[in-house]
Amino acid sequence: MFKINIDRKLLIALCCVVRCKKVTAFRIAGFTLLEMLMVVLIISILAAFVGVKVLNKDDVAKSAAARAQLSSLRSAVQLYKMQHGDFPTQEQGLEALCRRPEKPPVPSSYPQGGYLDSSIMPKDPWKHEYVYMVPGLNGDPFDIMTYGSDGEPGGEGAAADISSSNLQ
Repeated sequence: MFKINIDRKLLIALCCVVRCKKVTAFRIAGFTLLEMLMVVLIISILAAFVGVKVLNKDDVAKSAAARAQLSSLRSAVQLYKMQHGDFPTQEQGLEALCRRPEKPPVPSSYPQGGYLDSSIMPKDPWKHEYVYMVPGLNGDPFDIMTYGSDGEPGGEGAAADISSSNLQ
């Protein structure tokens, strides 16, 4: 066997003139610019659809995280009541879960490190402070709320209020 070195232009010219299967078998494989642009366009369209779906999941994830934090805070407030006989007052706020309250009634015994894992009160997933109310909404003894993504009472979707009294 011997190898034939044929110039590419000559090979293309031969393929155009002679429609022989043997000659076209030597044709150099590759993609045209138009084919490459079509592939890029299709991938871009698919990425746009996937991107919109992923962005919508961000709000769902933040709402779920807020519910989990509210549940944890509610448990910490209930533990505070069991140990001290009453809930933290409105003036003491949720900070009473992180460090010993300075405003009366000051508990006689307070656990080292408080009732949360952190000495700093966590913020909601939208970086807003949680709202603590004593008495709570709907006749509950207390309520912990987040106002959602907008940080304002009311709202729908990601901006909807989430309350500890509405957790399931």
